[in-house]
Amino acid sequence: MSSHAATIDHHHDSTTSTGIPNKKLLWWAFLASDCMFFGTLISTHLVYRLNPPPGNAIPTQVFNIELTSFSTFILLMSSLLMALAVNAIQRGNVRSTRTMLLGTMFFGCIFLGGQVYEFGHFVHMKHMTLSNSLFGSTFYTLTGTHGTHVAIGVLLLGMMYVRTFKPAAGGGLSMNFLHMLAVAVAAGVAFIVFVPGMIEIIYGAGIGEFLSSHAVPLSVGAAACIAMAWFARQSSTVEFGEKNAIDVEAVGLYWHFVDIVWIIIFTAVYLLEYL
Repeated sequence: MSSHAATIDHHHDSTTSTGIPNKKLLWWAFLASDCMFFGTLISTHLVYRLNPPPGNAIPTQVFNIELTSFSTFILLMSSLLMALAVNAIQRGNVRSTRTMLLGTMFFGCIFLGGQVYEFGHFVHMKHMTLSNSLFGSTFYTLTGTHGTHVAIGVLLLGMMYVRTFKPAAGGGLSMNFLHMLAVAVAAGVAFIVFVPGMIEIIYGAGIGEFLSSHAVPLSVGAAACIAMAWFARQSSTVEFGEKNAIDVEAVGLYWHFVDIVWIIIFTAVYLLEYL
C-alpha cells in the first residue's frame, strides 16, 4: 500500500458541494433513470401476465429453471468479484484488481452465454418468438434489455482492465487498442459460441460436432486469449493506481445495479410462474 493511502478518501470529495465525487454522482443519476426504465418493462410484463390472451405461451412449459437458476448464481458471484476488485484498487493492489476484473468479465460472459442458449432454445425448440405471443414480446424485450446492459458492463470492465496497463510514461495507445480488441473478441466468442456450446454438450450434444462446426470462431477466441496474455506481460510502471479507485467503484455501481435488477427479473418473470 502506498504511503499516502491514509489520506485518500474513496467515498467523499470535499471539493464538490454535495461531498460526493462527480463521477459517482453522474453514475447514480444514470442508474436512477435506468430504474424507471426497467420498472416500466417489469410492470408491463406483470400487467399482461394477469390477463394472458388466447394462444399465449405457457411459461412453465418453456422455461428451463435449472439453467436460469445457475446463470443467476453466476451473476451474483460476479458481484462478489467486483466488490473484491474495488477493495483491491483501494489498497493500491493493481495486480489483484486485474484478476478480479477478469473474473467478473468471465462470469458475465457465462451469464450472457446462458441467455444466448436460452433464447435460441426457446425460439427453435419451444417456438416462442418475439411476435407470436404477448408473453414472448414482453419476455424477450425485458430480458434482452437486461442482457444488453450486462454486455455493456462486460465492455466497460474490459476497458477498465486494459486501462490498468497504461504506461506511466505515456504513449502505448496502439497497444492499448489492440489489447482492448483482443479482450472484446475473447469475450464475444465466449458468450456467443463457447458457453452456449458447452451447455449443449451438457444436454447431450457431441463434442466433436461442436468443435468441427465452430472451429473458426473457437480458433479466433483462443488466439485472442493468447494475445491478452501477451499484452499482460508488460513490466513497465503503470499510471493506474489507488487514485483511480473512484473509476473502478463507478463501474462497480453499474455492475451491482445490473445484478440487483436481474434478481427482480428472475423473481417476477421466472419464479412467480412456479408459485
